[in-house]
Amino acid sequence: MYKKKKSVLTVAVLAVLIAVGVWAFKRPAEKKVGAPTAVPVQVINVVKQDVPRYVTGIGSVLSLQSVVIRPQVDGILTRLLVKEGQQVKAGDLLATIDDRSIRAALEQTKAQLSQSQAQLDVAEVDLKRYKQLTVDNSISRQQYDQQQALVNQLKATVLGNQASINASQVQLSYTQIRSPVTGRVGIRNVDEGNFLRVSDATGLFSVTQIDPVSVEFSLPQQMLPTLHNLLAAPTPAKVNAYVGEGTSGTLLGEGKLTLIDNQVAATTGTIRAKAVFDNAAEKLWPGQLVTVRIQTAIDHDALKVPPQVVQRGMDQHFVYRVKGDSVEVVPVNVLYQDSDLTLISGVSAHDVLVSDGQSRLKNGSHIEVVKAEPVEALAEAATTSTGAAK
Repeated sequence: MYKKKKSVLTVAVLAVLIAVGVWAFKRPAEKKVGAPTAVPVQVINVVKQDVPRYVTGIGSVLSLQSVVIRPQVDGILTRLLVKEGQQVKAGDLLATIDDRSIRAALEQTKAQLSQSQAQLDVAEVDLKRYKQLTVDNSISRQQYDQQQALVNQLKATVLGNQASINASQVQLSYTQIRSPVTGRVGIRNVDEGNFLRVSDATGLFSVTQIDPVSVEFSLPQQMLPTLHNLLAAPTPAKVNAYVGEGTSGTLLGEGKLTLIDNQVAATTGTIRAKAVFDNAAEKLWPGQLVTVRIQTAIDHDALKVPPQVVQRGMDQHFVYRVKGDSVEVVPVNVLYQDSDLTLISGVSAHDVLVSDGQSRLKNGSHIEVVKAEPVEALAEAATTSTGAAK
């Protein structure tokens, strides 16, 4: 009985050993500890081309001419000849004021002139007679001098009457209100039949020039030498105006730099400048806030990369350059940078640089280049996922 149990135990041990041997033979080989893992990255090529430099700022659209139409004589508004929002030219008749009282005063002054002129004519005839009578002492010298004084007095009266006529004619011209500028009529403040006074502060309406318009903007005072150079250039510097999120917004117009203010704002350290825009399409509107961008220079044969390519170290900027299946750290100098691009030196044209995935890299890291999924594909995947969820 003892020998039988021993044989069963021996067979069981042999079976276990055989099973362990088979498992050890077929199990997968273990990975070597410390083997490098490839880091997925995206890359771009360094581009060599002529790149314009720009400076941006916030500006306000201003009308070159804006006039509030006010009466210059008191009277009843008899006619309004323009509508709100209408385009008018300089000299166009806008409104009329009741002129009957002014015309009556003008006619009265003309009558006074005629009376004074008649008196003057009689006095001058008498003066000629008195002059002849003084030759043989038929009248005294004093009587002749008195007649001469009367003639001079009547001449002054005639001149006064003529001046009154001129003043009345000026007052009469004020009853016809004409546009002093070319522009667009604003919202009307009064209607026909209202009594207008010269002291009214609001006026009838405004006429504002829309085309062309100017844009006033501010830049840091460090830009003052650049602005001077742009004004002195043979070709005026181009200024673009945008509305929306910076220069990625809608382009409203392209103008030209025309003026730099005569002083720097001491409180802000900025300098104001102006640009003039042709505005036939009326996309720019007085009072509107816009983003302006001025081309300040052109870098010829510049090395251009996206801003996210350049990394900032403790002492300098650097990039990761692809070398085979690994990367190397290359120090670079940033020559110019904005939200869309960066100009650098220290690399060569067509070098392959890492544009995404730098956070896991170091000098000599092994990489795996992956392509960014197109935006269209991402949108389609999101749509499919939403449909499946429904």
